[in-house]
Amino acid sequence: MSEATATGTGPIPTPVKIIVAGGFGVGKTTLVASVSEIPPLTTEELLTEASAGIDDLAGIESKTATTVALDFGRITVSPEYVLYLFGAPGQERFWFMWDELARGAIGCVVLVDTRRLDSSFAAIDFFERRRIPFIVAVNRFDDAERYAVNEIRAALAVPARVPIILCDARDRASAKLALIRLLEHAMSELPIG
Repeated sequence: MSEATATGTGPIPTPVKIIVAGGFGVGKTTLVASVSEIPPLTTEELLTEASAGIDDLAGIESKTATTVALDFGRITVSPEYVLYLFGAPGQERFWFMWDELARGAIGCVVLVDTRRLDSSFAAIDFFERRRIPFIVAVNRFDDAERYAVNEIRAALAVPARVPIILCDARDRASAKLALIRLLEHAMSELPIG
């Protein structure tokens, strides 16, 4: 009998690491915060004049802070599994951290903003090259044009085997569905045998 069972606390859940990545300002911090059952750890700093000309605010002019290291949250999905969410910084100058953040992850939610699709290519390329399962979650910003999934797939050149879903990173239920879809996809990518 294990110590956890002997003390009546039950088994210790298996940790599952998930990355939330995407371009600058797509809503990664918001998604992690909306689903986390603990107060999320964020490394948000105010945007300053020093980032002018470095951080492209086109389409997100009201953004005042940005992640400079990572976001972290946790959600227990069953007595057996707990998801640890790591939000990756979106600016190019912080991409060097992605390799470390992705180490040991079962998959990634690549968050996309249709107002700035070009900011999504780096994340998609990163996870494709490393053969880490990922889904594309299109964050439905209120002022963004609406596109059909097949149009988004074509614009991002994402293969048919990669799921694309629509979500609202602010909405807990919507963000949870993105995580569930990623788990399903990652499990389907596991080698058989």
